[in-house]
Amino acid sequence: MTCREFAEFLSDYVEGRLAPAVLVEFERHLAECPNCVSYLQNYQETIALGRAAFTELDAVVPREVPDDLVRAILQAIGRPPFSR
Repeated sequence: MTCREFAEFLSDYVEGRLAPAVLVEFERHLAECPNCVSYLQNYQETIALGRAAFTELDAVVPREVPDDLVRAILQAIGRPPFSR
């Protein structure tokens, strides 16, 4: 598996949706590639930060934050859509 392929499978890996054969290749690459280890850690940290930023469902989103960005974050963390 190449680093590019690793990145393509990353979200499925984090969500536990990789087929067993792909998982073996993914983890083999992860064991050999410090750059992808770092990439995975940063990806997981970004997800955690996004979730932490939206723990209050009734929180007011500042007007300067683009609606598309808020919708994408909420969708990524499995939260319902928002309205201003």
